[in-house]
Formats: sequence, structure tokens, C-alpha cells
Amino acid sequence: MLKKISSLLIITLSFSCGSDNDSEYVPVETYPNVTAAFGDNINLSNLANYANQTVPAYVTKNNTGSNLITDKGATLGRVLFYDKKLSSNNTISCASCHHQANGFSDIAISSQGVNGTTGRHSMRLINNRFANETKFFWDERAINLETQTTMPIKDHGEMGYSGTNGDEAFSGLITKLSAIGYYKELFKFVYGSEEITENKMQLALAQFIKSIQSFDSKYDAGRALATNEGQPFTNFTTQENQGKNLFLTPPVFDATGNRTSGGLGCAGCHAAPEFDIDPNSLSNGIGGSIAGGADFTNTRAPSLRDIAKPDGTPNGPMMHTGVITTLQAAIGHYGNLTTAAINNTNLDPRLKPNGFGQQLHLTAPEVNAVIAFLKTLSGTNVYTDSKWSNPFLN
Repeated sequence: MLKKISSLLIITLSFSCGSDNDSEYVPVETYPNVTAAFGDNINLSNLANYANQTVPAYVTKNNTGSNLITDKGATLGRVLFYDKKLSSNNTISCASCHHQANGFSDIAISSQGVNGTTGRHSMRLINNRFANETKFFWDERAINLETQTTMPIKDHGEMGYSGTNGDEAFSGLITKLSAIGYYKELFKFVYGSEEITENKMQLALAQFIKSIQSFDSKYDAGRALATNEGQPFTNFTTQENQGKNLFLTPPVFDATGNRTSGGLGCAGCHAAPEFDIDPNSLSNGIGGSIAGGADFTNTRAPSLRDIAKPDGTPNGPMMHTGVITTLQAAIGHYGNLTTAAINNTNLDPRLKPNGFGQQLHLTAPEVNAVIAFLKTLSGTNVYTDSKWSNPFLN
């Protein structure tokens, strides 16, 4: 917490979003509004570590791009992420749909907005910067994370600054935030100027979301001791290793799509060790929508990491419709896709061997083994680390 030793306490400031370069410092006054709003939850003289978190050597993907994570930028992003003032009626924040306790997803099928509910289930946000897929939303309509961050704010149903249906335009939000003392101080702290723009908000929000990572799972402990993904992990049970093998090994099909040998082939779309979605994936066979009717446009998915909490219970419903609520049902969905192959014109060809919807003919021991393996992908720190928590004083 900043100590009010002097009304002119000097702290360092960088002109670029979170640039940690020590060459461009200017003196600034203390930040009383930040202190009043956040107390010890945010200490601008001792920022949380967002920029230099440990990433395992076997994780080689990084789609951060030019908007590098910095402690300053991510700190501002954290405030924006949790601030309900970003909605038109001051009731909804990004965190309202993406709860830390639920792997930054929602336990509701569709999340509550200012003028209704979301059209699709809120996707988990963990480890998004380690994914091959760089587009966002289930239907990939956002070209990158920076673009995605303000789209819910501009949505009439979600946060209400759409400029349509009687909503204020996004410029109205800029005006509102510009009058708030802690934003004047934070934007000056990060950018060297109190001026708020959509681009600055996007950069900061994206830095915070990119920082959300989870690599302290049982899987990671085992992978660190292994020379490759395929060998048995010494810290796994027999069942967990069996599930891993089934997950990684492609199935062998006969001429009509029936599995005759091999595994489930989950890694064909969710490759280890990131377990993110293959960018070339098409529909997974869930062709419905929350509102009813067909929707075959959803080809993205979150990482399978932290699909469940540390206690093994799911982090809310799964798929864009939230129609699947257990890991057993999620695996079972892929067991028989004969109907989906007929009705879903966008079904991924990997789920349609030889032109037929796959029929895996799963056994109970196989399903239980894969469930056991999926539970090894859950960490613990992401649910409790204060740097990803709500910074506002209650």
C-alpha cells in the first residue's frame, strides 16, 4: 500500500502500455483514488507479477503478438475486467461471466447481461495465449483477443454500450470512465496520460486475460519428468496413464465408421501439452443453439486445461450451448456421431471417417480412464491467486 509520507511521493512511470523500460521516468503525485478504491489489493509501487510467470519448457506456443504482457498494463486490465462501471447500468463486468472460481467461465448456461442473456455459454479463458487458434468467440468472429475485449461492452444484451436500441455509444463509456478518479490515475500510471481510448482499454484488458495461466497440474508434474508425451507418467495411476494413452492414440475405423482398435483420438483436435483447439477444426457435432434451432458455425473451443476444478467437478456446463454438464457426457457425445453426420453440414471430417459419423463403441473402463486423465489437467493456483482476483474493496 502506498504510504502517504509526502504528497509528492515519487514513483516511476512508463509512457507505453506497461513498458518496463527504466529509461523514461517522470515524477507523479500519489494516487489517492487508487488507494481508496483498492486498498492493499493493488500496490502501484509493488505490482503483481504478470509479465514474468514461469512457463514449462515443453510448452512452446505463444500467441501474445506485439501486445506483450506487462505488470502495469495487466494491473489496469484487472481493474477494467472486474469493474461493473463498464456496463451501461453499472451491474455487469467481464468477471460477471468469467468467474475465477470456475476457471474463468460461468456455471450458468447463458450469462446475465444488462438487457438479457448471452447467446452462447461463456468460454473459459485459461491459457489462451498458448493456443494455436488466435481468433476468439465460439464462432471465431473476433480476429484477436484485443478486438474481442470490447465487443461484449458494445453488445446491447451484454454490457449495453451498443449505440443501438436506445443504448449510448461506446464514446459514452469513455466519458463516464474519464470522470472516475482511479482511472485518471491508472491510465496516467500506465500510459503517461489520463486520456482513455478504446485501444488503450483493449491493450490492457488483453494483457490481463493473456496472463491467466495454469501449469501446476498433476499432468504438468508428470510431463516435467517424462522425455515425451507418450511414455507413462511416473506420478500417474494406471488408470490415468490408460486415459492419457486413449486420449493421444488415434482410433482405427472400418469402412462404415466403426472403431475397431486404437484410442479415442482426442488429441487430433486438442493436442498436448496445451490441449487447445486445432485452428482447422470444424463443428464438433453440437449443432444446436441456446435459443433453439440449428447453429453449425461454432468451431472454436477453450483449452481442456481446467475443464474441471481441483476436486474433479466440472467448471460449469460445456460446449457453446451448455448442453453437456458432466465429463462422462462430454466423452459420450463423441461416441456416436451418426446423426450429427447426417444433419450437420459443417461437421469436422475427423469425426466422419470414410464419410460416416464415428462410432467409438466406448467401454465403461475406457470412459472412466479418460475422465481420470482429464482431471489431471487441473491446477490449483489459478483459482486462488490474488493477482487474478477482484481488486475492488467490498
